[in-house]
Amino acid sequence: MKKILTKIIDKNWLNVDITLDCGQAFRWEKLPGGSMHGVAFGRSLTVSETEDKIILENCGEEDFENIWRGYFDLDRDYEKICEGFSSDPALREAVAFCPGIRILRQEPWEALCSFIISQNNNIPRIKGIIGRLCRALGDDLGDGDFSFPGAERIARAGEEALAPLRAGFRTKYIIDAARKVAGGEVDFDKINSLDDEQAAQELKKIKGVGDKVAACALLYGFGRVDCLPVDVWVKRILSETYPDGLPACTEGVRGIAQQYLFHWRRNRDN
Repeated sequence: MKKILTKIIDKNWLNVDITLDCGQAFRWEKLPGGSMHGVAFGRSLTVSETEDKIILENCGEEDFENIWRGYFDLDRDYEKICEGFSSDPALREAVAFCPGIRILRQEPWEALCSFIISQNNNIPRIKGIIGRLCRALGDDLGDGDFSFPGAERIARAGEEALAPLRAGFRTKYIIDAARKVAGGEVDFDKINSLDDEQAAQELKKIKGVGDKVAACALLYGFGRVDCLPVDVWVKRILSETYPDGLPACTEGVRGIAQQYLFHWRRNRDN
């Protein structure tokens, strides 16, 4: 019988349900018992929480240190950051509404490709397209899990192989992104050495990548926590509450602030 490794950590300002289901990642599903199950960096994981602990199943010490510590951004002091947000009334309300959101540090290619797919789309359909992509071209990890296929594999497969994904106009953008990343025209190592504005310009070499997709890729895939993706909800927040821009307490962490504001504004009236 296969031994299932389990890692238990302190809660450390992490709400598993909200963090994994607030629109920043698309490969997590809630299991009948309430746990969340997903795949990142070619590893599957089941996560649950108690009042003060996070339980990570199928996670040994090596995977925790090499993958999941960074993925959940556990070395950043979110409690301190959110205390700083409390000087602003709307942010104070947003943090109280959904405490424990962390920005996931995803694999850059997966984040870029996922947010290309997200354009003019809803979350169930985004998840469906990404799931079909992984089943078609990803590695079989067992138990119904598949890795996210790399840019080289998608570029080799070509547009015809992506037809069953039913991604519509986004298919050409996915292929263009895969070819430019695989061929080195868009170089992630170079992007890591650039400031946020320059990095966004590099990503916008890809067809279909504008300001929002570039900012999402940088925030969720490159750990650029000051990048500010602006979608319809964030536009609404800025118009209603911050016509002169986000307050000074968000400086350097605007991407974290927008995640709280986005989830709060989108769900507060439900």
